[in-house]
This record gives sequence, C-alpha cells and structure tokens, in this order.
Amino acid sequence: MSARPGVLLTNLGTPDAPRTAEVRRYLREFLSDARVLDMPALGRFALVNGIIAPFRASRSAAAYREVWGPDGSPLLAHSLALRDRLRERLAGVPVALGMRYGTPSLASALDELVAAGCERIVCAPLYPQYASSTTGSSLDALYRLAARPWNTPYLEALPPFYDDARYLEAVAAVARPVLDELAPDHVLFSFHGLPERHVQKSDPTGAHCLASADCCARIVDANRNCYRAQCFATAAGLVAALGLDASATTVAFQSRLGRTPWLRPYTDETVRALAAAGTRRLAVLCPAFTADCLETLEEIGIRAREDFVAAGGEALRLVPSLNAHPAWVEALAGMLGERLRG
Repeated sequence: MSARPGVLLTNLGTPDAPRTAEVRRYLREFLSDARVLDMPALGRFALVNGIIAPFRASRSAAAYREVWGPDGSPLLAHSLALRDRLRERLAGVPVALGMRYGTPSLASALDELVAAGCERIVCAPLYPQYASSTTGSSLDALYRLAARPWNTPYLEALPPFYDDARYLEAVAAVARPVLDELAPDHVLFSFHGLPERHVQKSDPTGAHCLASADCCARIVDANRNCYRAQCFATAAGLVAALGLDASATTVAFQSRLGRTPWLRPYTDETVRALAAAGTRRLAVLCPAFTADCLETLEEIGIRAREDFVAAGGEALRLVPSLNAHPAWVEALAGMLGERLRG
C-alpha cells in the first residue's frame, strides 16, 4: 500500500496585526532563531529583547500599516491564495500552509496533513535561493516537529529552484507587462540581503565565497549552497528569459540590519546612484520573494520610489511578486508533481 502524499508550503511569516505588540512578538520569535542571528544565545537574547524588539517594533508596525490590506497581511493573503490554487491544480492531494514564524504555524500545517492521512509529505520552502536563515531554518523546524510522533511522516523537501526554467518563466510572465508599459532605462534585481558571514559559512572550502570579485560568476562545488551565487544565477536567467540588455541591469541587496557587513551593493544606495547617473525610468524585480510583503511593497514600492524621485529619477515601478499568478501555480505544480509521483 503506497503512502498518501501531501504538500506543505512554507514561508517566513508575518505579524498577526500591524500593531506594536504583535510586531514585537513576531520580531522576538524571528530574531531569536540561531540561524537568523548566529551568535551566542545569551548575547542574542540581550540584543533581541533589550534593543531590537523594544525599539524597532513601533517603526516596523507603522511600515506594516502602509501595506496592510482588507485581507490582512499581504504575505499571508497571497500565500493562502497560492495554497488554494494549488489544491485545485493538484486535485486530490492535500495542500497545507505553515509559516516558520507566526500563524498559521508549521506545527498546525503538519498536523493538518497527518489528520488527512498523509504519510509522505513534500515540503516546499517558498524561497527560490537557499539561505540557512530561510530554507535551512524552515527545514530544521519541520524535521524537529516531524520527529515528535511515534509514527513519523516521510518527508521530502523541494530543493532551491533559483535556476529552474519554470520558475524563471513564471517571473518573466509577471514582469513582461510591467516592462512593456514602463519601457525602463534600467532594470534592478533586488534580493534580500544577508550578512557576509552567512555566505562565507556556506562555503565548505572556506576559501571561495567573497574571496574574489568573480566568485559568483558560476556555480561550482564551493558555492553550490551560496545564496549570493544563486541570486546572480537567478538574475542571469531572468535577463535571458526577458531578453534584457545585461549592461542595463544591476543586482543589489536590500533589508540589511545592524552594523556588520552585509552583501553589497545595497539596494537603497544603488537606487539613488542610478537616479543621479541619469536613469529616469527604473523597474525593480525582487526575485527572492515569491509573495509580496513588507520588503517589496513598503521598502521598494514606497521608500525606494521616494528615494529614486528625490535623487532625480522620474518613475520607479515595482514588478509584483509571483503571488498566486497562474504561471507560478503551474510552475510550482510541475516541480511538486515530480516528487509527488516518486
């Protein structure tokens, strides 16, 4: 008798409401993760609970209020819509959604699938590029949860899909109408940032990542798990899929936190520099995010647009994330189908 399969979608998570108390609770859970803040536990506790959560929560809550919609958190609304579309597309296969932090939780999603009789579960971390703080953390938590019952479910994880042609074409399908309408002078690929040390820790040789200017030019054994290298591979794939002039594109990294070095160049600085150099119409894609969220809608769609115009640009357009676009539903169903048939 073959084990019944199920699908568990997971993303990072979101506060329950755009209020200081809920955002503070979310930040504490998120930043207490040793894969996010990789420092000694006592120091992490003091930093999160004594500095970051108390002082950052009110500002973050104000930012969340800028993007909160009638359905609540954009990330959650889009993730639920994707879940529902996948249920339709994968007829008969249970699909659940669990967030690494916040609600609905990974535990509730796993319980939902087990209650539906699923013994073989394919987990789909909705992060195209691998990072220990996203994919690694989600799988770490899921493996620990799955180990609790006496009869453990059989787990399989969808690997990073940063260069999967189906993912790239789905992003291109969303981007083409925006690019056709805007006719941008330049296209910026803005990926979520990471501390440089996270990238260096992903290098098993300890001698490749960030050791040279062209360390991310191609994927090799040393950087096969390197987030930065995978981001550059995604950008190159999208340049080809969209037929862009590579010289009129830039890769940058957003959302840095703290004083330690993060991946460069920084998106906020790049946006201002492009405007000052004469770029008038800038399109921004955020290919590390499969669903629109605070980092895309507020950080790029509002703040970066304001910075660009203030520096002399005319128009900055944020290309929407994949959300529950039909092309993305089809692409993800294809990737999952390969494993569900296994």
